[in-house]
Order: sequence, then C-alpha cells, then structure tokens
Amino acid sequence: MGIGKCSMEGLEMISLSSYKGKKVLITGHTGFKGGYLSALMKTLGAFVTGYSLEPPTDPSLFELCKLERDVDHITGDVRDYEKLLQVFREVKPEIVFHLAAQPIVRTSYREPRLTYETNVMGTVNILECIRQTDSVRSFLNVTTDKVYQNDDFDVAFKEEMPLDGFDPYSNSKSCSELVTHSYVKSFFNDKDGVRVSTARAGNVIGGGDFAPDRLIPDCVRAAEENKDIVLRNPDSTRPFQHVLEPVTVYAEIAAAQYEDPKYADYYNVGPDIRDVKSTKELSEIFCREWGDGLKTVVKPDGGPHEAAFLKLDCTKLKEKLNWKSVWDIEEGVRNTVLWSRIYVSGGDVRKELYRQIEKYLSDRED
Repeated sequence: MGIGKCSMEGLEMISLSSYKGKKVLITGHTGFKGGYLSALMKTLGAFVTGYSLEPPTDPSLFELCKLERDVDHITGDVRDYEKLLQVFREVKPEIVFHLAAQPIVRTSYREPRLTYETNVMGTVNILECIRQTDSVRSFLNVTTDKVYQNDDFDVAFKEEMPLDGFDPYSNSKSCSELVTHSYVKSFFNDKDGVRVSTARAGNVIGGGDFAPDRLIPDCVRAAEENKDIVLRNPDSTRPFQHVLEPVTVYAEIAAAQYEDPKYADYYNVGPDIRDVKSTKELSEIFCREWGDGLKTVVKPDGGPHEAAFLKLDCTKLKEKLNWKSVWDIEEGVRNTVLWSRIYVSGGDVRKELYRQIEKYLSDRED
C-alpha cells in the first residue's frame, strides 16, 4: 500500500493509512511521547511492539491509560544490546521509532554518565540492530531541539546549523544525531535499503505528563494542590506544542520515507513562530484555561544553565512533506487541561486520550 496523499487547503499531506497491518517497533513506549505514539499507531491499525524500561514516573500515562493492552510490551534497556537484538530478530519490524532516552536536563547534570550511556550507546545499539535486521525499511531517531549550539541569540535554528548541545542531555542528543549521520553514510546509503531520518522536536505539552522539572506537569500539580505555579525562568522561550503535533509528524516522516528515500532527512519539528512562547506566557494560558483563580509566581532557584532562547525553523518539514500545524498553542493547552481535569476527578483518561487522538486526526484532515 502506498503512502497516498490527503488534501489540505490546496496542499497535500502524507496519508497515514499505510500503517494498517505494519509491524512497528517503538523504543521508549512507556514514556510520555512514546505512550502517545503507541496509542496513535494503535489507532492507525499497526501491530506495535514496545521496548522500554518501566514507566519513568508514578503515576504515568502508560499505566493510567492501560496502554499495555495496545502493544506487545517488552521491558528492556536500550543499553542491553543482546536483548535488543533478540527482540528485533523475533519481531522483524518494518518501521522503527527510537524514543528511549534520559530526557531531563537537570537529571543529566546529576547523572551525566547514565545520560550518555543511554542516549549515545542506546542509539548505537538500535542502529546496530537495524543493520542486522533485513525487515527494517524505515527508521526515525527522535532527538531534540536542544542539539544545536545555542549562544542564546534570538534566532530560529535551521537543520544545517552546528550541533553542540551545552548540558549533558543536550550534548548527548547532539552525539546521537552524529552517530545516526555516520551510520547513514557508512551503512545505509543504498536507496533500496533502510531509510533513516532524525526529528529534532521542541518542547511538548499534553495530558499525562508527570515528569519532574517540566512546566505543564508543575502547573497541573499546583492546580491539583490549590497552590500557585512557581516559575524558575519566566522569560525562557521555548517552541511549545501539543504532543500530538510531533508524534504525528514522526508517523508522517516514517511513512513517507518507507515509500520513497527522498524523504529521508534531518528535520526540525516545532510549532509556527506565533506559538513560540515564554514559560510565563504559557503558564498564563494554562491559568486561563484551568480557572479557579490559579496564578503564577516567579522564584528563581539558581539552578544549572539552561538556554534562554529556543526557536526552530521548520521550513524543510513544511516544504518536503507539506506539513502544517493542526492545533495551535491555545488548543494544545485546552486539550491538556481537559485530560488533566478528568485525571484529577478520577475519570476515564484512556477514553479521553483516544478521543483526543481521533479529534486531532479529524482536524488534520479538515
């Protein structure tokens, strides 16, 4: 089945219908993004195998939404090459998404060795497994917008700019990108073989994120406890977007390059420039949507270095895949609040997760 196209305001966008019946392997499926991608793949009719450590938070999206029902759930560490290779040989995946990572900047300062082992050697292990597995045709390595050398100038990063992340997390993801580039040039340069891309995504929001040291989870915890939202760096600018935006782009990239190697590339994945907000602006949108008199206070904590400005130029994604953002930041926060209020009230968050996925896919086609 070809990837096909869908009409979108005079343009064409990648159809996701080709996932039906495909064997898909997702590393990091118990994480926040991995959980949404797993649920999206289930909605699209793929046979999904997930390889990951146990959920990184308690509670977690994966457990609350009972996503183990929707995937072949395998507990494993991407640093364990032998186990990972065994899974590849048994599953024989056609499409692989690599999301497993140590994803927190502050954690990377406390545990730099773990961060590099997971984010760099984990990528090497995945690429080696792909090299040893004939079934794989499409691979997407999900990295981060923080891979770039960032001198805190208010500029939008383009894909050809230097990769040199500052902190151990960001730098390890820069290394993951470079490892992937080397494997493409050294081993995956046959147009009839596996097609490889990387996706450098921005900061995501959405219901079910319980990670520490992230703005929206902090907002939800404050609302739940009837406390003020505490901002460490109110002026830090980030390319925030709802999590369904990048995970759907991941699906589009992998589907497109599965059919045509011309789509294999290195992509920025972020919101429109109008949706690039400071943490203060985003928290204020959250307060308006939540209501109940929720407000923010600023209390710098003297924590480790984090970049002040982060913007992405997504021209390549728009031109090559005719991509267009579906939910702006206001809609993204609105859906985040909807899911979070259902969670706080003890409602059916699994039902709400799949409702939002269906709604997003419907809006995407309008």
